[in-house]
Amino acid sequence: MKGRVSFIAMLFLLPLFSQAQKISYSDVLKENSRDMDFEIVGKVSGNILVFKNVSSRYAISVYQGDMELKEKVDLDFIPSKAFNVDFVVYPDFFYLIYQYQKRGVVYCMAAKIDGNVKKLNEPVLLDTTQVGVFGDNKIYNVVASEDKQKIMVFKIQKKDDRFNFATLLYDNQLQPIHKSRQIMDYNERKDVLSDFFVDNDGTFVFAKSIKSSARDDIGTLDLVTKPAMQDTFTYRVLPLNKTYIDEVKIKVDNVNKRYVLSSFYYGERRGNITGIYASVWDIKGDSIYTSVFNPLPDSVRSIAKEKGGLKYAFNDFFIRNLILKKDGGYLLVAEDFSAQSTGNNQWNRWDYLYNSPFSNPYYYNFYSPYYGGYYRPYNSFNNYYNNRYYYYNILVQSIDNKGVTEWSNIIHKEQFADITDNYLSYATFNTGAGIHFLFNNSDKRNPLLIDNVIAGDGTLTRNPSLKSYDKGYEFMIRYAKQTGARQMIVPCSYRQQICFAKIDF
Repeated sequence: MKGRVSFIAMLFLLPLFSQAQKISYSDVLKENSRDMDFEIVGKVSGNILVFKNVSSRYAISVYQGDMELKEKVDLDFIPSKAFNVDFVVYPDFFYLIYQYQKRGVVYCMAAKIDGNVKKLNEPVLLDTTQVGVFGDNKIYNVVASEDKQKIMVFKIQKKDDRFNFATLLYDNQLQPIHKSRQIMDYNERKDVLSDFFVDNDGTFVFAKSIKSSARDDIGTLDLVTKPAMQDTFTYRVLPLNKTYIDEVKIKVDNVNKRYVLSSFYYGERRGNITGIYASVWDIKGDSIYTSVFNPLPDSVRSIAKEKGGLKYAFNDFFIRNLILKKDGGYLLVAEDFSAQSTGNNQWNRWDYLYNSPFSNPYYYNFYSPYYGGYYRPYNSFNNYYNNRYYYYNILVQSIDNKGVTEWSNIIHKEQFADITDNYLSYATFNTGAGIHFLFNNSDKRNPLLIDNVIAGDGTLTRNPSLKSYDKGYEFMIRYAKQTGARQMIVPCSYRQQICFAKIDF
């Protein structure tokens, strides 16, 4: 289940200002929270919709006003033990796309549902795949274009050292546009695929990176595209000039007709992070628009580092998001993250990036992008249930439309927790005047939601903290979702039970 971050038109024309925030809480859910997964669907026809899965029983809660529960609607048309439930949300309805297996066949289905969670049609069959009784069944994924006029359902099946791709492109009425199949060579020890996107023209796009060995840096990078009516992938080599890069993030810039790719880079294999690689592919010209390696200067390193020498300052940072700007530039947001298990296993960023299910697109179904997410009660990364998680400072770097760094800033925070990291990290909130970074402070005795704002020129302002007016609530801010120009829905826990807060700024 995958949350989506759409193109953000960063105006930065309005003056920064702060006003009182209103926090409204829903009632605590009666379900057993330890067995519940959820996702904030969004705002549809003025209602806030939250999907819940409790022991393979599916429902959507409809909230209105100050988070009063209007109705809880059971989704009894979804078979038990379905998987990969995805949502494509429009102002007055949404598509719920789900998969389930019956005997040796996987079915991909879609239902159109209104803002009161009433079916507008019976579920329709999109595709089926024969996998065998014991075959891998989590094969379908869904991405939508920024304007929601194109919906891509694609599946990946692995056979030997190949990926069998099938792409099914639909319009906004779920009418089929084009279907294609092809095979991609794939070495699971060396090849890494990025997130997948479909642009407003229906082009399927992602990046393929190749490492020299299983636990190494990336030395080769390809941009892979398939236009809407084309049946084969097109590979375009992006030169790295004998420089090694990290995990690649990609974003579609529909306004300027570009694909933006970015990563940390290293001066030598398995070395220290040197800077940020920024590459832009021009769609109209079918060529590289720019490719720049921006070093991170000591002036930024000295502010970012928590311990050790300056050359190690960014070795625990991971790129979380690229936020596009109207002029073709973007903000790169990265976070200092590490973890330690009770087994005293040494922290290794290459293991984290490339030796977990989250790095393998064959397991893309298990991945939800970092924000807007799909909550699970416990983090099962590497099957360690006694991890200690560390989430420290945030790097925000503005890169112009030629790939060159304009400014950098560091948002300071220090968070850690054992067993689960559900209450750590941060969420972003765009008001047009700037990007808000919201995160919990580390003092559990006095819980506050810290609000830092980055303006268009890089100025950092700390707004008054948001106080929980009722004691006992803890914000799971990393799973928050913006549902309006000045509104955000945040999952919370109260005495280990789940509820939801609406914050009006």
